[in-house]
Amino acid sequence: MKTAAEAAKLPPKYTGKWARASQPEVDAALASGLKPVYRFRVPPNARVTIQDAIRGEVSWATDAVGDFVLIRSNGQPVYNFCVAVDDAAMRITHVLRAEEHLPNTLRQVLVYDALGVKPPRFGHVSLILAPDRSKLSKRHGATSVGEFRQQGYLPAAMVNFLALLGWNEGTTREIYSPQDLVSAFSLERITKSAAVFDQAKLSWVNGQHLRALPADQSAALLGDALVAAGLASAPVGPWVDAVVRLVGPGCELVADAPQQLRDVLAYALAAEAASEAAQPFVAPGGGFREVAAAVLEQHASGALAAAAAGGPDAWKAWVKLLGAATQRKGKGLFMPMRLALTGNLHGPDVGEQLALLAMAPAHMPQQGVAETAALDARMEQLRAFLAAQA
Repeated sequence: MKTAAEAAKLPPKYTGKWARASQPEVDAALASGLKPVYRFRVPPNARVTIQDAIRGEVSWATDAVGDFVLIRSNGQPVYNFCVAVDDAAMRITHVLRAEEHLPNTLRQVLVYDALGVKPPRFGHVSLILAPDRSKLSKRHGATSVGEFRQQGYLPAAMVNFLALLGWNEGTTREIYSPQDLVSAFSLERITKSAAVFDQAKLSWVNGQHLRALPADQSAALLGDALVAAGLASAPVGPWVDAVVRLVGPGCELVADAPQQLRDVLAYALAAEAASEAAQPFVAPGGGFREVAAAVLEQHASGALAAAAAGGPDAWKAWVKLLGAATQRKGKGLFMPMRLALTGNLHGPDVGEQLALLAMAPAHMPQQGVAETAALDARMEQLRAFLAAQA
């Protein structure tokens, strides 16, 4: 029957052969060992209509479907029978599911009616698509809640992001706690258009939730990650607190903290100075050579280390003196100074980075200390770099 339907380019439909068979034909089939199935007798020339919570009125002609199987020949009930009985037994009032299930609804409503049970209210939501607008699949990355949890996504952030796939409150708001969603959610605001699963957006949402956590909770999460990466000897304490204050605002995932800290502890001056972004500063007249020379003088005198250890006020005063000594200010001072001291044109506050650098040897295991470019080592590299460029 299926082959004939496909040849005629029609949907597969049971023709009702055994419903019209004679008793001798039935007896012969059973005697041959053929095991029967139980089918639902679909009323002919009728229509089934539902008010879908998302798609509005949806209607089917019963003639589009033949008598469908309820129990297989091995005695196992089929999905469309099981789910209707299950929903009836549990008094389910609403069924929200993917639009792929819409064709199942006709069969399920027929079963509900035959059981004398009021059908639940259905709402069929659009599929979640990959960034290339194809159906989301394993090839697009993590596909289970457990995998996202292992990657460092917070439960509240995951719920927040998923809720926004195909729903909005009618405002520009994007960050919700689970409690906020309970209060704001309504079926009427679910959209019919397909949503795109954008993992970059998920990471951004996660970062918002991470930074909204109480300080002790975020510190505990990031501290565990630092210990696991060999960058902290203990998950709590002044070192972790200082690291969280410095790199926490730039973390979207808990797992970002170790790399953010490694960027602070490293000193990749040569590579950064060779970048296109650094050329306006390292080129003749850009100020890097003059500022770097002044920084080296300040380090030799001990003034730089004292300023880094003296707190925000001492650091600001030192930067002001450096500007006066080099007759530079604004971006013309800060960018060359940042490059000379951190080996990077971007990142957290330079003074806070140097203060953290001074703390590192006393609070990290040997693995972390080995990855750290201390202030003295940085100044040696800076001096060598200037000599090579002369």
